[in-house]
Amino acid sequence: MLALVISSDSPSGLKLAQADEPSCNANEALVAVHATSLNRGELRLLGIRPDGWIPGQDIVGIVERAAADRSGPAAGTRVAALVDQAGWAERVAVPTDRLAVIPEGVGFASAATLPVSGTTALRTLRHGVDLAGQKILITGASGAVGRFQIQIAREQGASATAVASARHHDDLRNLGAGQVVESIELAEGPFSLITESVGGKSLAAAIERVAPGGTIVMFGSSSGELTPIGFRQFVPGHEGARLQTFAYYTSGSAIGADIAALLDLVAAGRLETRVAMTMPWTDIGQALDALRRRSFSGKAVLTLA
Repeated sequence: MLALVISSDSPSGLKLAQADEPSCNANEALVAVHATSLNRGELRLLGIRPDGWIPGQDIVGIVERAAADRSGPAAGTRVAALVDQAGWAERVAVPTDRLAVIPEGVGFASAATLPVSGTTALRTLRHGVDLAGQKILITGASGAVGRFQIQIAREQGASATAVASARHHDDLRNLGAGQVVESIELAEGPFSLITESVGGKSLAAAIERVAPGGTIVMFGSSSGELTPIGFRQFVPGHEGARLQTFAYYTSGSAIGADIAALLDLVAAGRLETRVAMTMPWTDIGQALDALRRRSFSGKAVLTLA
């Protein structure tokens, strides 16, 4: 089969090459991949993995061979999944608890935006427990995760303040943000839950805005800056607040069930997915450049011929 593999000889760092067919365990289905979407975390992996490694986490496609233990969908079923690696390939072996059936009316490209970004949004918000009536703050809100967080928070009855540049304000309000500000310093707290993906000064400012007993969930550091943190930043005024780190691969099992819940929201018209660009996987270099430049809002989707 063909796969996109890391290649130090290629200008994009990747090349299309022959790879071994995946071997399925009893609880794994063989999925023929039709599309995949890009995630910022994959940019880092491209810089640290060896030649020959196959990246890719978000996949959608059709079950080519059902799991031997009969735990998942039948052959011919359209599915979305989150895998740790090797998603940028024609076929992938996927544990069935990481698979979700794509409902009728939801296209492959739309479904491909959900596995990493959608489940990250859903699971970071769970740190706020019952969000109904709560005030939450979302930094880096114009990114794919932030856009999903705003909408899920709206569905759960929370009042969300989003932090993003001015050009995104109308869009984020339309998604359900109660307030949108350009700088976290302008956010009027306190907030029972803050999802923080910028780091540096943004994280320091978040501490000043968390409610006593509230939670700050760190799931990224797009600024690349470090944040000096001391006890005196939390007291007085923020006693009992918790600083929690989040990574999807340590966030619990049954991620397929969360993907399914998100797909149901999409099918019901209650969750908007934004596909900013769609291109064949042979144009991976162009897509990665656009991702590095942050030249689009939403997700880039690669289709496999």
